[in-house]
Amino acid sequence: MYTAESLKKGLKTEHFGCKIYAFDTIDSTNNCARALAGCWADEGTVIIAEQQTAGRGRLGRPWLANPNENLTFSIILRPSISTESINLLPLSVCVAIAEAVEKSTGLAVECKWPNDLLVRNKKVAGILLEGSYSQSKVDWIVIGIGLNVNQTVFPADLESKATSLKLMAGRDIDRIALFHRILENLEQSYRAGTRTGFHSILPQWTARTRMIDKKISVMERGTLLSGTVKGVSPDGGLVLQSDGSERTIFAGDVTILAE
Repeated sequence: MYTAESLKKGLKTEHFGCKIYAFDTIDSTNNCARALAGCWADEGTVIIAEQQTAGRGRLGRPWLANPNENLTFSIILRPSISTESINLLPLSVCVAIAEAVEKSTGLAVECKWPNDLLVRNKKVAGILLEGSYSQSKVDWIVIGIGLNVNQTVFPADLESKATSLKLMAGRDIDRIALFHRILENLEQSYRAGTRTGFHSILPQWTARTRMIDKKISVMERGTLLSGTVKGVSPDGGLVLQSDGSERTIFAGDVTILAE
């Protein structure tokens, strides 16, 4: 089990990781982070756990991760941005984590809208953003990150969809070194985004995805849509061409269809 002290040692950030709460077991790092954010915990506070008993991904799905093998943590942010810009934040987070993983492992990492990371078409990480908003302003955002690092065995229903960095790289990955690199990358990209706007991340995200011009199906608010991905809108939505017209989707469960 890692400790807050071991996780802070050697960390080269200004604010991210300023305070770290490390748990052996917790229900959900996002639940804890949300509670702390509501009590005015500092921006950059990190909650990390070896095991989550109620970890979750997008759309309320459970996030399953073996203890002592992966990285599951949440970060509290208090960005001075409008709610209109919030859909760009997960894209920025994805790119920052992808770059950190590549530098640590040498693996090529792909982004899948809205907030998944893939290696060789298999999922290695998921990101969950939750927040509190007042009118058109953001009070706080919690970024939950689940990254499959050294896990080698997955449930039967996930074997064809999920993988880990160890399986792809063929070696053990130093989790603390990777955690440091992720936080350092996230802080750098977050500071740049809050200064100049997160729209600048779009070319980098687009360069990391294979979704453009691919046929997909997407479940949006209970309705199944299908079409061809034409790109990402300036405000972070997925532009889908379907039945001769284009529509922009801001949330949904996406499946890339076999050609």
